[in-house]
Amino acid sequence: MNYEAVIGLEVHVQIRTNSKVFSRVAAGYGQPENTLTDPVILALPGALPVMNKAALDAIIKAGLLLGCDIAPICKWDRKNYFYPDSPKNYQISQYDQPMCLGGAVEIELPGAARNVMGEHKKIPLTRIHLEEDVGKLNHFAADSLVDYNRAGTPLMEIVSEPAMHTADEAFAYLTSLRATMIYGGISDCDMEKGQLRCDANISIRPVGQKELGVKVELKNLNSISYVRDGIAHEIKRQTAVLESGGTLVQETRDYDGQTGLSQSLRSKEMAHDYRYFPDPDLMPVKVDEVWKARLRGECPELPFAKQRRLIESYAVPYTITSVLVWDRALADFFEAAAKLSGKAQAVGNWIVNDLLRELGAAKLTLAAAKVTPAHIAGLVALIDAGTLLPNAAKEVFIEMFATGEQPGAVMERKGLKAVPVDTGELEQWCRDAIAANPKSLADFKAGKESALNGFKGSVMKAAKGKADPKRVDETLRKLLAAM
Repeated sequence: MNYEAVIGLEVHVQIRTNSKVFSRVAAGYGQPENTLTDPVILALPGALPVMNKAALDAIIKAGLLLGCDIAPICKWDRKNYFYPDSPKNYQISQYDQPMCLGGAVEIELPGAARNVMGEHKKIPLTRIHLEEDVGKLNHFAADSLVDYNRAGTPLMEIVSEPAMHTADEAFAYLTSLRATMIYGGISDCDMEKGQLRCDANISIRPVGQKELGVKVELKNLNSISYVRDGIAHEIKRQTAVLESGGTLVQETRDYDGQTGLSQSLRSKEMAHDYRYFPDPDLMPVKVDEVWKARLRGECPELPFAKQRRLIESYAVPYTITSVLVWDRALADFFEAAAKLSGKAQAVGNWIVNDLLRELGAAKLTLAAAKVTPAHIAGLVALIDAGTLLPNAAKEVFIEMFATGEQPGAVMERKGLKAVPVDTGELEQWCRDAIAANPKSLADFKAGKESALNGFKGSVMKAAKGKADPKRVDETLRKLLAAM
């Protein structure tokens, strides 16, 4: 029997604010244990919560970016459970009146052609609600200790519909959602810091069946790659159980990304009864059109919309834009350089190949780099004018990346300025190359365009790298056309 997977994701995103969601204590990461606390966080008697408006701004903005319906009124509820990471023994959350309903995350399906944007689809959302994060348990050999630094950090829970069917779709969903949150300035979404956390609900069913199968929740997916790998593993595991005549049980499983295996944590035969009730210490929030309009004006262009515009406006290929748009700063850097240069594709090639390579090798962010859009535009201008040959340009780029010196100054200082080659001498090198490569000549005459490269190598060797590749190409074609 053929089976299909049905996947829904619950994603928690920490909102980037200066203070916590119901307290004035600072929100942050990497501080000594239990230093980001106050009476509200520790639930001391008489301490009352006060709403952080910046957190509300962020979730409304997230809802607008994802096309959600923003509730005109939302309220706060207490989610009751007993666990050491929650000092109040309840979590302030939203139950029946969340801030955002509906919406969708646009994804690109895997399998896109090398130079063509792949098929897109939208994964519908159920809701986005705001809540407070809980503390973190640190487990040791003989005991477990709790750190409340994370407790009270504003947290969005973004719940998708069960509308994904492959691990690759889930990977694309998380990649797109993460980029949206970063573009909007809502969160840094660093999974290593717990700023983005994901649980996956996976079931399988016979192809054509409408009813959902038995749902398994997969936890501890602490990287986007582990989400993809864990889901793929769980689909295989469930399929193997059914194909062997076994029965699936509703449960929560822990996935180990290092071993690629999962183990059962607990069964979930019945839903938890959290005994939700309205929080008596917090008033409902009314969201009017003026508030939404202000935040709508702050919403940026999202990655896929930016990609479509870059392809249309700058005539750059999909391969370049598919690298640029996932980093807003990099895409802005490209646009600035392209406007200065007027040679968008050449600019794009230098950025996605050379600039990213050097940034990675130096372990630098773009903001810390000494290279500016003007450097890239200047380098492209020198090459386009024939003043700097491509091989020498590589050397100039590495030097200007390291020093911040302008490309023209590097070229002059290192003696890399192109020396004009006599036309007659260039033609002779080309004739010699054609005569020395009869197979390439036959292939070219038979219509094999790539055969031209067989001549170019010989010419550049004879010219000791000083010949302009564009002139070499033009000269070879002129001579070959006359044969």
